[in-house]
Amino acid sequence: MMSEAALQAVSDQPLKSVERDGVRYTLLGTAHVSRSSAETVSRLIESGDYDLVAVELCEPRLKALSGERDWQELDVYSLIREKKAGLVMANLALSGYQKRIADQFGIEPGAELKAAADAARQRDLPLQLVDRELSITLKRCFRAVPWYKRMYLATGLLLSSMSSDDIDEEAIEKLKEGDILEATFTEFASHSPELYGALIAERDHYMAARLRALNGDNQGKHVLVVVGAGHLAGLAEALEHDDQNTAEQIAALEALPPRARWPKFIPWIIAALVISGFAIGFSRSPELGWSLVLTWVVINGGLAGLGALAARGHPLTIISAVLAAPLTSLNPAVAAGMVTGLVESWIRKPRGSDLERLREDITTLRGWYRNPATRILLVFFLSNLGSALGTWIAGFRIFGALS
Repeated sequence: MMSEAALQAVSDQPLKSVERDGVRYTLLGTAHVSRSSAETVSRLIESGDYDLVAVELCEPRLKALSGERDWQELDVYSLIREKKAGLVMANLALSGYQKRIADQFGIEPGAELKAAADAARQRDLPLQLVDRELSITLKRCFRAVPWYKRMYLATGLLLSSMSSDDIDEEAIEKLKEGDILEATFTEFASHSPELYGALIAERDHYMAARLRALNGDNQGKHVLVVVGAGHLAGLAEALEHDDQNTAEQIAALEALPPRARWPKFIPWIIAALVISGFAIGFSRSPELGWSLVLTWVVINGGLAGLGALAARGHPLTIISAVLAAPLTSLNPAVAAGMVTGLVESWIRKPRGSDLERLREDITTLRGWYRNPATRILLVFFLSNLGSALGTWIAGFRIFGALS
């Protein structure tokens, strides 16, 4: 039973109790923007009723909440070369969104999770991080969305960190329910069962499996589990009824779903069709063939250049977009954004002072443009977008001319 001090601490908080494999779990549902939730967590741990504390965090998120994430070590050049720019943009956008919430509500999202970690350390209680790593969740979310919606999803996530408006009412309600990731993707999750599954349901089962795996030898122990209120019911259900081998379940939920085979062939099919269009044009007349090539170069290179210009890239970056896009679109293994991003990062390499300002700059559109590090990522994203649009538009123009 909970002590009187513990009962008083949680008088207004959602709570569930589950016993599994000889271990008693008290699940506390919190709101990620509630100062009272943070205070409640601290009082509950200080009551002395618990042997261990588990929190809805992974190692990178705990470091971020503890101020240990150091964007000053960000090497944008290497990230683009290693094809990690998209994931870093998503992390930056999420961080920017959280910073906007902190500014609006006066409390950092997840403060109650940090309070739980701090209180556990102060009382020398074992701390268990049971949430799936953020990068894996983001990748699985991206794979869960149909390929034709991914650019829309990426654009929406990016814009969520830049808006100067207050966080809207729907997102605030999601935050009160206690899940920062669902709140960030709220517009998309509400219309996409696949995305909701990757954001919420999968993590319920993952956290339940982690708790079972970590506490197999802790029979008779009492574990306090601090999670967002949005996970409370699903986690309790999974903790009571999941019977799959924990190692197998964790491995399955950490693995990236296989890519659908046919969408990855689309760029190659388009490239083959465009080259075939050139060949047909030249077979009819050299004038027609060169006209089709010019159409391809002007539209594809022009829109990629406009993307780099919209990102306020260096003039040489814009020129590289115009020159590279018509060629990279015929070789889908290399994206136009990789070329423009590398050129921009070589010409305007971010300084230490730029990286120090990153935490503030990622909260506004002006900041994304002002900071060289984020501007490189914008160059990468917008020139890729321009090249993709140019491929479709120029392709239709070419086959329209041939028909």
